[in-house]
Amino acid sequence: MFDDNGSFLLAMFEFFILCAWFMSLFWIFGDLFRSKDLGGLAKTLWTLFIVFLPILGMLVYLIARGSGMTERALSAQAEAQKRQDAYIRSVATPNGGKGSVTDEIASAKALLDSGAIDASEYEKLKTNALARSTA
Repeated sequence: MFDDNGSFLLAMFEFFILCAWFMSLFWIFGDLFRSKDLGGLAKTLWTLFIVFLPILGMLVYLIARGSGMTERALSAQAEAQKRQDAYIRSVATPNGGKGSVTDEIASAKALLDSGAIDASEYEKLKTNALARSTA
């Protein structure tokens, strides 16, 4: 298969180029579909351009839209971090993200005063809130 060291090194270089091309292709498609400033038709045209003329399409995409790739990636990461922080806060609160016990009792009292619930339901909500606070 490999006659000498030169052909092995050339095959290794070609394999490296192939891996770099696939990695760039995934980055470009990720950026293309994450982009909020392009509509469906523009994304379709870019996809067809990149699929049918891969190297030229990738180079044109990087020239035309490459400057905003970092900003789009950073904004997507910031949004994901914000969602993760909100989830962690909702899970980490003592009573499942519902607020404090006094808030629960106050909202139950407001429901009782408005007539949405009766006194037995209010007592049930109150005992549940107090039980969660002691647990």
